[in-house]
Order: sequence, then structure tokens, then C-alpha cells
Amino acid sequence: MNDREWRKMAKFALVGAMNTGVDFAVFAALVYGLGAKAIAAQPVSYLCGFLNSYLWNRSWTFKSGKRASASELIRFGAVNLLSFALATAVLLGLEQGLGWNALAGKAASILASLAANYAGSRLWVFREAGERGERSPDSEAV
Repeated sequence: MNDREWRKMAKFALVGAMNTGVDFAVFAALVYGLGAKAIAAQPVSYLCGFLNSYLWNRSWTFKSGKRASASELIRFGAVNLLSFALATAVLLGLEQGLGWNALAGKAASILASLAANYAGSRLWVFREAGERGERSPDSEAV
């Protein structure tokens, strides 16, 4: 793996840490501040992290030079929906199945969704034109 890829992964991890902070803080505020059930707090907190993630990963991590498009946002949403489903399954499995408290289950669920989210974002959502086999606007005709 080259230095450029390592930098992307480091940026993704940093954005992920910010997303986790946003997600975790909103989740804790809803569950412990407002008395919401974990199943109700999970989609709200995840959506807050999702919006943070899209903005930072698009502009900073993957530096998408393309204009934002509906199809890109849909792909990003699909990847995050898969990550959300995985995170929720882990959260509920640990909380309801194994009796963990909500915050411990939430922490474990974050790790479970990380790999799927990076792979989907890197390989599908923000993949550069040359990596998809497409010609970039800057490439010369052969």
C-alpha cells in the first residue's frame, strides 16, 4: 500500500472519530438526557454522524473533484445503510441478547461497521474515474 492510500485511511479514521463523537454524543443525549430507548436513538444519532461523514469525506478524505450528485449521495447512503444495519444488529444483539448496557453495545457496534464503511466509500462511492475504468476529463484521447 502506498503513502497516498495510508493518508486516505488516516483521514478516514480521523473523520470516523469525529463521526463517532457526533453519533455517540447525540445517542447519549437522547438515551440518558431525554430517556429515549436505544432503538429510537440509534437512527437519529447515526444520521447526524452520516451527514458529518459525507461532508468531511467528500471534501477532505477523498477530495472528490466532481460536483456532488444525487447518485453519489445515493451510493454513500447505501454504504451507510449497510453499515447502519450492521451497527444496529451488533448494538441490539449485545444490549438485548447479551445484556450489555447501551453505551458499551454502541461502542462495539462502531467497530463492526468501520470496515464495511471504508471499503464501500473508498471502492464505490468516492472511487476516482481512473479506478473505475472511466476516462477522467483530464486524460488525453489515445
